[in-house]
Amino acid sequence: MGLIALFIIIPVALVLGLVLPIVAIIDILRSKFYGNENILMLLLVIFVPFGFVLYFIIAPSRKLAN
Repeated sequence: MGLIALFIIIPVALVLGLVLPIVAIIDILRSKFYGNENILMLLLVIFVPFGFVLYFIIAPSRKLAN
């Protein structure tokens, strides 16, 4: 069980906990949303646990087309 945690669970947790929120924040800063929704999306990612998952589900339908 120790090797499974070391080589599978810990890297997955790091990606979910560190990399994906940063990717979500960068995407928010680069994208245009209706009204002030970019601020709401940013607050969602920063303050809600696993808010980045909600962001990746909700955001594509709320972004403005280029």
